[in-house]
Amino acid sequence: MLEEQIDPNKPDPARVYDWFLDGKTSYPADEQAGQFVAGIWPGVKTAARANRAFIHRAVRWLTGEAGIRQFLDIGTGIPTEPNLHQTAQSLAPDARIVYTDNRLIVLRYAEALMTGTPEGRTAYLHADFFDPPSILGSAEMRAVLDFSQPVALCLNALLHYIADDPERGVTAHDLVAAYVDALPSGSCLVVTHVTSDFDPPTWDRIISGDRAATGQMGQVRTEPEIARFFDGLELVEPGLVPPQDWRPDGPVPAEATHAAVSMWAGVARKP
Repeated sequence: MLEEQIDPNKPDPARVYDWFLDGKTSYPADEQAGQFVAGIWPGVKTAARANRAFIHRAVRWLTGEAGIRQFLDIGTGIPTEPNLHQTAQSLAPDARIVYTDNRLIVLRYAEALMTGTPEGRTAYLHADFFDPPSILGSAEMRAVLDFSQPVALCLNALLHYIADDPERGVTAHDLVAAYVDALPSGSCLVVTHVTSDFDPPTWDRIISGDRAATGQMGQVRTEPEIARFFDGLELVEPGLVPPQDWRPDGPVPAEATHAAVSMWAGVARKP
């Protein structure tokens, strides 16, 4: 369901994540939630930075080596420069990007702050990941992206907010598969996802914590569960790894240990 109102008195995952990145768009409720999470997971800000750095490296690889010129970024989050389109269009000015999120605050900031190159296109869609046709069938998206050509589907720090619902027969893996099935050959899937693999005690405390206090919801997954999002795809080297270990372009910061970051990341190509 699309969020139609902005409530500054309740923590919002997008604004809490912006606080992790030392952004300027959070409210006191978001800062309180962020501090609560950081009290349990001291590496959360390191993880947010590692995730952002991975996204930039992945987009540079997709644009440069893979030659992709179209990006669909679902669960965009609050804009933080450099944004995905800025990274892509710095290498390929004709790159086209569609951002989509179900939170009005995200789209309002996106519309105000994100402008692309004259040669390319940048668009913003208020739609829900849980409803693939609302995104894939959108006239606004189809006006920007050509699905006869490869598209990079970016699901960065999104899927751990998506809990499986066996009673309704809805799983995150099924939703991702619906999007991947719509992509043409040569397209790519980019995923980052938190995990309990590297520090089980910390994640036991997070999982058993007060979800309302943190503004978080969803499902923490293990490496095999995250690897399943790439079923039928060809993982790009070095495969599914912590984000700081995916093709680093310099020394990995000492604080970015596997336990501190507690994430898996990967890029895969559709045959």
